[in-house]
Amino acid sequence: MRTGEIGPGPLFPPHGTSGRRAIRRIRGIGAEVVGFIVITLLFPVLFLAAICADLFLWLKRRKPWVGVRLVPFLWWFLATEMWAQSMILSIWVISGGPFKRDSIRRRRGVYWLRPRWARSHLGAIKLLFGLNFEIEGREVASPGPILMMIRHASIIDNMLPDTQVALPLGIGIRYVVKRELEAMPVIDIGGRWIPTQFLQRASADPQTEIATMQRLTESLGSSEAVLIYPEGTRATAKKIARAKEIVREKQPDVAPLAETMVNLLPPRLGGPLALLEEGAGIDVVFFAHAGFDGFQYISDIWAGRLVGQTIRMKLWRVPADEIPKGERERTEWLYAQWQEMDRWVGKQRAELGIGDSGAKAGGGVGSPA
Repeated sequence: MRTGEIGPGPLFPPHGTSGRRAIRRIRGIGAEVVGFIVITLLFPVLFLAAICADLFLWLKRRKPWVGVRLVPFLWWFLATEMWAQSMILSIWVISGGPFKRDSIRRRRGVYWLRPRWARSHLGAIKLLFGLNFEIEGREVASPGPILMMIRHASIIDNMLPDTQVALPLGIGIRYVVKRELEAMPVIDIGGRWIPTQFLQRASADPQTEIATMQRLTESLGSSEAVLIYPEGTRATAKKIARAKEIVREKQPDVAPLAETMVNLLPPRLGGPLALLEEGAGIDVVFFAHAGFDGFQYISDIWAGRLVGQTIRMKLWRVPADEIPKGERERTEWLYAQWQEMDRWVGKQRAELGIGDSGAKAGGGVGSPA
């Protein structure tokens, strides 16, 4: 669906010198181009090697065939990056090149491209790994403007907002993302043409980062959302335990609320509360999902647990007039929503047979196809 009304929200200047940015982008683009050429040329050899490795591991311990899925996905991932790079260049030219950096037409181009870029990546994973997607409440994310808060569990789930909300509902999403994603040229370049905060997570000046984040709520259109991951990083059992310790040390008044969390990290309050304050009058949509738990690294995917997985999602909306005004009240309200998400995720994980590590109960058994 075509993105509806969007607003002239702020564009944030990139950090660092222009020379460093140029080097980073040339290096990133070059790595993807060279990688695509090499994978294309070596594809028959790599695929044959994957077959041999998968057959050996299946005969040895009935491990699902993952290599024959990862090799085509790697090629498709790089092919999608080639396509997206060419589309970024086309958007730049069509929208006025260097003379129209901050134009609604350029923003619309990025809002059109990014969900389709994400759909290509996630669609390949869905097809190759035989995933099933179930979603409840998607319609509550429209109309905007909205603040969207989503859990973070894997290296894959960051494609859910664009594919499950932005694309089918025509919503343009303003993201808060970690600065490390600048290593991907499409995100680095395209993200600068729409309101995006590349957050420095270990910043020596967190108040400046929060002030920048708050500006994402400026001039939101009726078809736009601001999205944040309140956990700040991917949740694991070890990280949840450590996060509770930190809350007990630094926020003892909040510790009783954090202790109830089992499947999600306690929300980091700085960013979400700042957005709620600056975006007073804007509804909040919570995005829960289960099924991608435990996939932090490629090695987790290699283990075979992703094959045949079901991904369940649920969204619910809280009207702005139901959100408390005071900081303490908002903190308790946010934790109440997060606890509801935690319980929902726990129930889905139990039904899907996903253990604490993200592994399916009885995992490791699969067929060779």
